Amino acid sequence: MCGITGWVDYTRDLTHQTCVLGAMTETLALRGPDASGHWQHRHALLGHRRLAIIDLSGGVQPMTYRFANGQEVALVYTGEVYNHDALRDRLRRAGHVFVTRSDTEVVLHAYLEWGERCCEYFSGMFAFALFDERDGHCLLVRDRLGVKPLYYAHHQQGLLFGSESKAILAHPAFERALDVVGLVDALSLARGTPRTALRGIVELPPGHRLSWRPNGQMKVCRYWQLQRREHQDDVSTTVERTRELLANALGEQLHADVPVCSLLSGGLDSTLLTALAQQRLWAEQGGKVNSFSVDFVGQAEQFQADAFRPERDQPYALAAAEHIGSRHQTILIDNRQLVAEQARLAVYRANDSAATFGDVDTSLYLLFKAIREHSTVAISGEAADEVFGGYAWFRDPQAIAAPRLPWLSRMQLLQAELINPEFDRLCNFAEHQDNVYRQALEAVEHLTADTPHERRMREICHLHLHHWLPTLLDRKDRLSMAASLEVRVPFTDHALVEYVYNVPWSIKGHGGEEKWLLKQAGADLLPPSVLARRKSPYPTSANLAYERFLRERSRQLLSDVASPVFQIIDHRRLACELQQPQGYFNSQLRRNNLETALALDTWLREYGLTV
Repeated sequence: MCGITGWVDYTRDLTHQTCVLGAMTETLALRGPDASGHWQHRHALLGHRRLAIIDLSGGVQPMTYRFANGQEVALVYTGEVYNHDALRDRLRRAGHVFVTRSDTEVVLHAYLEWGERCCEYFSGMFAFALFDERDGHCLLVRDRLGVKPLYYAHHQQGLLFGSESKAILAHPAFERALDVVGLVDALSLARGTPRTALRGIVELPPGHRLSWRPNGQMKVCRYWQLQRREHQDDVSTTVERTRELLANALGEQLHADVPVCSLLSGGLDSTLLTALAQQRLWAEQGGKVNSFSVDFVGQAEQFQADAFRPERDQPYALAAAEHIGSRHQTILIDNRQLVAEQARLAVYRANDSAATFGDVDTSLYLLFKAIREHSTVAISGEAADEVFGGYAWFRDPQAIAAPRLPWLSRMQLLQAELINPEFDRLCNFAEHQDNVYRQALEAVEHLTADTPHERRMREICHLHLHHWLPTLLDRKDRLSMAASLEVRVPFTDHALVEYVYNVPWSIKGHGGEEKWLLKQAGADLLPPSVLARRKSPYPTSANLAYERFLRERSRQLLSDVASPVFQIIDHRRLACELQQPQGYFNSQLRRNNLETALALDTWLREYGLTV
């Protein structure tokens, strides 16, 4: 995993701007602590920070291919193309010669062979930028599901880009300002626009590529989208095919030249992946997979079950590890770590945004930092709930029928009542969510034979994959990269996603059972306790000391009436929120209002922004 950045401008000579490129590249140092590299052309600068995973000595970037006439194609690339071995063999048969084992070189030669369509041959998580001296054009590409991020911005007559917005902000002539639409899109959990909360910085959407040519023409086009196809397999074949696709995806993603581990929460998704990994490692090497879970000091005594989070993870994680036979470690986090300013600021800076899930984000970052001491790559079960329909609202008739984004029935970062009325008149928070919902439904394809219920469940699955999953993938990428840890997500394998998307809901959610199809696909590998367990989200601290910390910080914020956050958050309503009795904020859903207000305040100050 790496960080990429660059600057292309056909109207000026960039030869003497390498110091600017250096500053932009350095902002991505945590993404790539192992090496830094630059490539320059009169009209293009490419920067790279490397986290070495495959071919540790041979995958140096930027990577170039030089033609006989001296012209070059230069590439900066991040992520992993998991089918690089098969593609390398295919390209060799077409006459290409390789000098490394790296997937980076495969990406470069795939472009030489297939041009801009090369990305259609890749299976994996990736983002890359390429400059071709032959015709002087720049190409940006992002993977199908958007596991790896990529942002761009127009600057005068040129184009800036980077793995994170902070790389673009490091350009001394780029003016930072707030984009209200982008901010509202993030805080409303709608993800309906490529605009970010930073004016002028745009996210290249998943499954898209961008071409920037010397005549100043920019073209953004989609190269992948979910398509509705008739599912012809019977139930038993569907179960077998699902298992096969998942096992193949995981098998490809276990390949690395550095230690690989598994995140094991004791839930269905992570337990199945860990079990499959253990099965494969034992067969190939006779070894054990390293697995990690997170827990909080005192959690066993302080935890209180609710409908959203019915059980603690830790007993299930330990039982799953024992059943699988993994080499397991529990990372314990205490309240002092959670409230430490250094950790909270690290999360805000990693996100480049005020959108945060509070202590969930902080503890996840601390977990990744601890894992990084043992491993460079981790396998995660992210995206299984979106692919297989695992959330409770998939089985809630009211949430299914409601004309809104389904997750808003349970999860919100900021309730509309806490928004400053003047700001709400400017952005109309609720209307934005409604507009995104309506537009999203127009993108869903149906078959004429689909029943009304099948159509509705297809819509809900599509909404989750395109408007909810991006938030979770972005969080996982930002926080893991802030710890210089690569996290791989097998459930985002596009062949698996395409297949399961077209499986009828009567199979995916057979008998109303949560993720019935996935359970059947892995039933022989899982302990009965995990098979019977209800979905429980990533854990949060139940320590009342954390609630007291949030209250105290919020009171301090309220005392600063000049804070720019009160251009967005209503001061009086935030004060009323703090009147809730002790214990009220000992739930993630209830504490999100305070967490978001505090995050907004810090983010606006850190980035020097006002409305």
